Amino acid sequence: MRHIHFILNPIAGKGSNFLDLALLEKYFNKKDFSIVIKPTSYKKHAIKLTQESINEKAHIIVACSGDGTINEVASCLVNSPIILGIIPIGSGNGLASNLNIPKNIHKALALIKTQTVKKIDVGTLNNLHFFSNTGIGFDAQVIKHYEASNERTLVSYIKATLKSLKKSNKLMDVETTLDDESIQHKPFLIFISNSNELGYKVSLTPKASLQDGKLDVLIVKEISAFKIFLFTVLMLFKSHHMLKEVNCYQTKQLKITLKDKLLFQIQMDGEFKMIKNQTINISILEKALKVIA
Repeated sequence: MRHIHFILNPIAGKGSNFLDLALLEKYFNKKDFSIVIKPTSYKKHAIKLTQESINEKAHIIVACSGDGTINEVASCLVNSPIILGIIPIGSGNGLASNLNIPKNIHKALALIKTQTVKKIDVGTLNNLHFFSNTGIGFDAQVIKHYEASNERTLVSYIKATLKSLKKSNKLMDVETTLDDESIQHKPFLIFISNSNELGYKVSLTPKASLQDGKLDVLIVKEISAFKIFLFTVLMLFKSHHMLKEVNCYQTKQLKITLKDKLLFQIQMDGEFKMIKNQTINISILEKALKVIA
């Protein structure tokens, strides 16, 4: 018998999410499967629930949520034999989109039933994990304003972007060490990606792969207000690399050090975080997570 635990974020995406046990039993019969549904009640609750499911010998743990809760569940399963399943009900759903996991719940359940497993790479930042991307600078501020809006729509994401553009003159002074190259700069954006999509079909790193053992890094130098606008427009057409201020790299690890502060404001898989440290070390764990896709 296979034990499948569903961890549901009821307020992901547009909210009011519900999983019906009768629906699940249409795909997973009682003879071959044991089904458990665990709704989350607060931020990071998914971590506790996942750890409980691990102790309860779950074979598959399905995150029914957006990228933030998926991160909480998946972080507990890195280098584990337990398989991650995903039902994407968030707003952006970047990781699920990159894995071609359908938004339709019936199709997503049918995919989980096949139990076709991929091993994907995992990004690490100090002692944290990310599965899609992380970044400092402009994208972190967008996520900060997006979360503050308490709305999970494309319109609110656009509003957060415009609000961040108005405050984009406050640049950090950092040293970035990438392979053997050290860069002293005040970047508009440093974006580190494991996957090829941010969400909403938007991508800063369209050539990134979950299985190539490398991180795709995009560094945007200090740029004028007009170039910021141009960058945003070009990004929609995946042509932002045409700007001379945009530099693209691939690496297995990099280090970013703040020159004048001890607090990083970052986004990680679409969640805003603050890290009290002067240095962050970012690297890749190759094929460290089993996921149904």
